[in-house]
Amino acid sequence: MEEKSSQLPEIFLKPYDAQAHEKKCYEMWESSGLFNPDVSVEKGITQKDAETFSMVLPPPNVTGHLHMGSALMLAIEDMMVRHARMQGKRTLWIPGTDSAAIATQARVEKDIQKEEKKTRHDLGREELLKRIDAFVEKNKSHMIGQMRAMGASLDWSRYAYTMDDARYDAVMEAFIQMHAAGLIYRGNRIVNWDPKGQTTISDDEIVYEERKATLYTFKYSKDFPIPVSTTRLETKVGDVAVAVHPDDARYKEFVGKEYDVMFCDVPLHITIVADTEVDPEFGTGALGVTPAHSHVDWEIADRHGITNRPAVINEYAKMTVAGHLEGMKVNEAREAVAEWLRAEDLLEKEEEITQNVSTAERTGGIVEPLPKLQWWIDVDKTFTLPHSEIPGIESGSETTLKEIMRSAVKSGTIQFVSERHERVYMNWIDNLRPWCISRQIWFGHRIPVWHKDEEMKVQVESPGESWEQDPDVLDTWFSSGLWTFSTLGWPNETDDLKTYHPTTLIESGYDILFFWIARMVLMSGFFLGQVPFKTVYLHGLVRDGQGRKISKSLGNNIDPIDMIEKYGTDAVRLSLVTNMVPGSDSRISEDKIRGYKHFANKIWNISRFVLENRTVDTAKETQWDDADKRDLAELDATITDVNGHMESHRIDLAVDAVYHYVWHTFADEVIERSKDALKGDDVSARIRTSRKLQHILTTSLKLLHPFMPFVTEAVWQELPKDMKDAELLMVAKWPRT
Repeated sequence: MEEKSSQLPEIFLKPYDAQAHEKKCYEMWESSGLFNPDVSVEKGITQKDAETFSMVLPPPNVTGHLHMGSALMLAIEDMMVRHARMQGKRTLWIPGTDSAAIATQARVEKDIQKEEKKTRHDLGREELLKRIDAFVEKNKSHMIGQMRAMGASLDWSRYAYTMDDARYDAVMEAFIQMHAAGLIYRGNRIVNWDPKGQTTISDDEIVYEERKATLYTFKYSKDFPIPVSTTRLETKVGDVAVAVHPDDARYKEFVGKEYDVMFCDVPLHITIVADTEVDPEFGTGALGVTPAHSHVDWEIADRHGITNRPAVINEYAKMTVAGHLEGMKVNEAREAVAEWLRAEDLLEKEEEITQNVSTAERTGGIVEPLPKLQWWIDVDKTFTLPHSEIPGIESGSETTLKEIMRSAVKSGTIQFVSERHERVYMNWIDNLRPWCISRQIWFGHRIPVWHKDEEMKVQVESPGESWEQDPDVLDTWFSSGLWTFSTLGWPNETDDLKTYHPTTLIESGYDILFFWIARMVLMSGFFLGQVPFKTVYLHGLVRDGQGRKISKSLGNNIDPIDMIEKYGTDAVRLSLVTNMVPGSDSRISEDKIRGYKHFANKIWNISRFVLENRTVDTAKETQWDDADKRDLAELDATITDVNGHMESHRIDLAVDAVYHYVWHTFADEVIERSKDALKGDDVSARIRTSRKLQHILTTSLKLLHPFMPFVTEAVWQELPKDMKDAELLMVAKWPRT
């Protein structure tokens, strides 16, 4: 047996400096090509027939700035990906960015208005789109650079953008196929209209703001038998019915009766109907039905065969009804109607209440429900699904999009990490309305429909002279709904599609469960007869140290890039995922981040100690004593714990287990107990102890790597070759007991 001392690498003579190592490590990973699973197979690091792990990155806004929510997303996903890669799985994580069409166009238009005093109509469609494309290109690298700064080990060779040529081809093919199946149609239905953005928005793009309002109780005329209550008096000039609950004894005698009244200069014909949608406990228990300006009222009118649905508000949130209200803004008209009711002695009560006001997420405008001729996806229409891998739906059978979305989860083919979110998803499916997919903006995938007089053709290219393309673009969530398979080459039958779809897991914030995740289930089910992913992991909001929502008004924003520059990426990543239960909100503070910087330093110092005291012996096996066996058993127990937590998607518990082991067991106990043996005269004890510490160090670095990739890789690169099983820690073998 020989004993040789190992020389300490010079780099350890200085404290750990995250800024000096992180960029160098990422460049080393990226240049290796091993973010790409094909390269890993070519180099013999991953077996060609290995189990696959695939995931798409929820594409952030291409012109956006990384915030703590998106940093959390990147941290969680990279931890999962690095863990899978080290397990020897054929691991693919697809990067991409989203056009965020409404927000991006609004931003460019705002800049043009400010700098040139022009609107989009002054520039024209073609010129505006050129300006937007230039804006996107200028800002794209910024977001991508921030992803790299977070350590995201994405396969950049497969980068996708929702507006690139490949995605355009997929979107066009998707529209044409769904239209041919009768699922996409053009119809006049009530939509959520954003008067500020001048476009329709989906139900899921509405932000509800709690505001004070006045609840007015009134009668349409002195001889009208039923008083009604509303906060929106201005819409009452468009009423066609009053709905009461069928079991409400107060109003049973009036059901079916009709009344003609002159209400605020407007003649109304009101029918009394009985409908279970009415809450008899709210207000007077009677609802004034305005089909053109309420989703609920539109559906009541449908159920009762009411075809008269006058629109009294236009796209600019101004009154269109004839009389003294005409041309007024809705708020002005509300007060004018209240004044008229007071003057006519028809106003029975006014009370202040708190209500949720619908606002557009992108522009902040107050949403107006309006009837519009739009493009829709019918989620209830039956069609034949040629191929199905979804239990409960047979190939060649008739089904609906809603049933696909329901069966995918009900069958257990898709599983939610949080049962609560599964219940929310199923409830949303049960109440799903037709999906409005047209938007009245210019930036986006333009609808492939051509009009000429009364004729209409659905195709990508113009059918000929005098044909005009539909001016609307598709909802950005239509293209994003194709994301798991359009990024793998669909509509072409590619090797990637065969190998990596369905993807293993989708990870995202719970706030876009309906925006995106449900729509991916819809799209993948229709086009492939498959689920888009097998597991849904939803994270919560990132709050400040006091548990408050991060907002500009509170001034409590913590910029992740600032924190990375100050404390290092590893510290930011760990602070985001500790104490983070899937689906629940978590807290972040600078103090918390600073604490994990100390842990990165601790790892560096532990590594220096082990290498300073390293000895090399020629013996192939080591005869461990009882104390050594206990130490190694504790390490094995930690490996088991970490593996169990990762399999159940409890990253927070996995991080906690390895953190406490490395700091409190390895550093505070094992190393402290080893110091006497390392300094002693017993050569065999010294060799055995050094070998044990080397084993625990390399295993600990592997366990830590998915969570703290930079400091662990920086140390790994300084280890002697006989301590490593791979050139890069990123592809080293995951520890097993």
